[in-house]
Amino acid sequence: MKISDVRIRLVNKEDNKLKAVASITIDECFVIHDIKVIESAEGAFIAMPSRKTNDGEYKDIAHPLNTETREILKKAILSAYYDELNK
Repeated sequence: MKISDVRIRLVNKEDNKLKAVASITIDECFVIHDIKVIESAEGAFIAMPSRKTNDGEYKDIAHPLNTETREILKKAILSAYYDELNK
């Protein structure tokens, strides 16, 4: 799997934990939108796109199937996020 593009849209709300929204392109043929970059006390992390179910829970719409793939996505997105912050 090759992440061929990462696009970051910063969110400019100071009191919000949501810092950015990312879109990634995989192998130049598949796009995932609305990956959230969230800041917590432990540092920034990503949250995959999700929707609210009838019982109020949130379920991922798309997500990695293993830890290795999640780490690849996390590193690529957070790297692009920090690059965007430094511009």
